[in-house]
Amino acid sequence: MRIKWKDYEANDLFDELIGTTSRPRKAARSVCKYLSSLRENELQDISHAAEMAMHVMGITFTVYSEGTGIDRTWPFDIIPRVISAREWARTEEGLIQRVKALNCFIDDIYHEQNIIKDEIFPEEVLADSVNFRKECVGIDPPLGIWAHICGSDLVRDKDGTLYVLEDNLRVPSGVSYMLENRMVMKRVFPELFEDYSIQPVDDYPTRLFDMLASMSPRPADYPTIVVLTPGIYNSAYFEHSYLAQQMGVELVEGSDLMVSEDDCVYMRTIEGLERIDVIYRRVDDLFLDPEVFEPESTLGIPGIMRAWSKGNVAIANAPGAGVADDKVVYAFVPKMIEYYLGEKAIIPNVQTYLCMYKDECDYVLNNLDKLVVKPANESGGYGMLIGPNSTKKEREQFADLIKKKPRNYVAQPTLSLSTAPTLCDGKLEPRHLDLRPFILSGESSYVTRGGLTRVALKKGSLVVNSSQGGGSKDTWIVE
Repeated sequence: MRIKWKDYEANDLFDELIGTTSRPRKAARSVCKYLSSLRENELQDISHAAEMAMHVMGITFTVYSEGTGIDRTWPFDIIPRVISAREWARTEEGLIQRVKALNCFIDDIYHEQNIIKDEIFPEEVLADSVNFRKECVGIDPPLGIWAHICGSDLVRDKDGTLYVLEDNLRVPSGVSYMLENRMVMKRVFPELFEDYSIQPVDDYPTRLFDMLASMSPRPADYPTIVVLTPGIYNSAYFEHSYLAQQMGVELVEGSDLMVSEDDCVYMRTIEGLERIDVIYRRVDDLFLDPEVFEPESTLGIPGIMRAWSKGNVAIANAPGAGVADDKVVYAFVPKMIEYYLGEKAIIPNVQTYLCMYKDECDYVLNNLDKLVVKPANESGGYGMLIGPNSTKKEREQFADLIKKKPRNYVAQPTLSLSTAPTLCDGKLEPRHLDLRPFILSGESSYVTRGGLTRVALKKGSLVVNSSQGGGSKDTWIVE
């Protein structure tokens, strides 16, 4: 039996491939036509081939929520998400605008704090920030950029409007899965890539290397760059090793590096010490330097903050960049764009209620059954309350948490996230999704053509995180 798009029901939601008249959207016509030429058992065979490719290529992620760290094959759906190049051009412009303003904000916060003096940003938000690092005050990173790699999560509401849901500025992950998704799709759908104008994503490692190289404190044709990983037990270790391999640089742990008496960073090699120019770190701030932060940390390098502050090594993302990776700070980004750039935000925020303000907190407490409540500094979908799917007991527990520490919670309306056809038990059904494009900031800015589309594989679920049962799709930007 072949696919009949007229039988596909998106339930009054915005579907990325199929319009309200059950006809494919303009950008997706070719792929939908091709998919409708396949029988359901053929689609299932292709899906199994993709799953096998993921397994053979060793593409895994780690689940901690079940009590132990379990490596699993990356969950992947073969039906691509399709976005028109025209829409993406505007989205790209909005993402570059946003990250530029965020970098201005971080630099301002660690220097003059003019945005606070001008009463655009509340001082009390900074005072209670768990990611503000006083050790970074007065430091000038190369090019004045703190967040070199940003992953901003985008969602689309049922009216088709694209919103920024949050910004990830500490150690954003997922780009390796975006690249591997594309590689697998080329294996299982080679004919589509021959006949369809799909913008490439495989230049990301080269772009990342060039951006990192531009930060080098020494004038060198080929600076020494390393990827710093917490080790094999980290949930994103696959990505750390993958990016190091793709860039042709060393993957190191803290014990592989040392800081010399002249405050330079060196890597231990079998041939002796080799000076390091740039560190792409995938280790959180608090574990980066036991001399400055967590003294018991074995993941970092003693003295690394000293070397960085003196400009002898560049670090991406810079320590302290996480001050803007806060769901309360997120609510002020449109104001930051106006304040620093003199422009209106191209991509809007989702309406956000800050529980630190009494009137907004009262509204949240009275409408917990309708809202999504998030802690300010959690990630991975943890610690959230999805009001419409919650129990009375869960809402009572969240009410207590909010009352105890209102600064730590924000709430947003429950969006009717867009859907896309997803292969479930041999049939195509709508599943909710989001999108995480990656933005590189150096001497110039670069946005991936598309990004990591994460999909909620459970029917009706709005949680797309892989750690919470989600999967992913390849994202096609097409003419």
